Amino acid sequence: MNQQQRQDAIVELVRHQGYASIEQLTEHFTVTPQTIRRDLNALSAEGLIRRVHGGAGLESSTVNTAYSTRKTLNLEAKQSIAALLARHIPNHASLFINIGTSNEIIAEALLDHQGLEIITNNLNVAAILQHKDDFNVIIAGGEVRSRDGGIIGEATIDFINQFKVDYGIIGISGIDEDGSLLEFDYQEVRVAQAIIRNSRQVLLAADHSKFHRNPVVRQGNITQIDALFTDRAPPDNVARLIELHGIELHIA
Repeated sequence: MNQQQRQDAIVELVRHQGYASIEQLTEHFTVTPQTIRRDLNALSAEGLIRRVHGGAGLESSTVNTAYSTRKTLNLEAKQSIAALLARHIPNHASLFINIGTSNEIIAEALLDHQGLEIITNNLNVAAILQHKDDFNVIIAGGEVRSRDGGIIGEATIDFINQFKVDYGIIGISGIDEDGSLLEFDYQEVRVAQAIIRNSRQVLLAADHSKFHRNPVVRQGNITQIDALFTDRAPPDNVARLIELHGIELHIA
């Protein structure tokens, strides 16, 4: 078993049990405690587990990682995903871009495009795109979340419902084995659902860490999207759903 296989197995074990000690993991994988500590530190840095004294536990299902931390988590993977997704957006297209650090990186990757019309409920996305003279950037109204610049609420949903665009670019906090798309904030979920309904094609950007997180709020199902952009092959159950429903899979 190589390092990547061992780390994937550690995540699955922690998910199954809720907690695993260094001693248990050392015995289970027949490696040294130092090796397990390095694995746990690496997995914690990726946001896949929560490092606790003497072992590892699950990330919270009710509270998201701080925005400042998420901006740097898996940054290279997010940049690769963003570049790949941007290549699938033609010039002079219309699109929604919703809340999330991955979507902000996608906005940066779209700066070389021409003539885009972007509707967003993300102040950071608007700030990234506003300087392009040939872009038309429209900001949704609503309540601004101070922690990340996301715009949410009933007014936001009503605003989104006024449009029908070529592409809806969404992010997600977690993807369950049954294909459920999961988030932490009920209000954010309702806006994302409106984006899905009003997009001709829905493109989901999700790095590999999202396959091992279990937020509490159901946003929808992976069967509602047209294409998934990620950086590693999805787990077997999710991969079967993708194939069964004819969803495009793009791995950066």
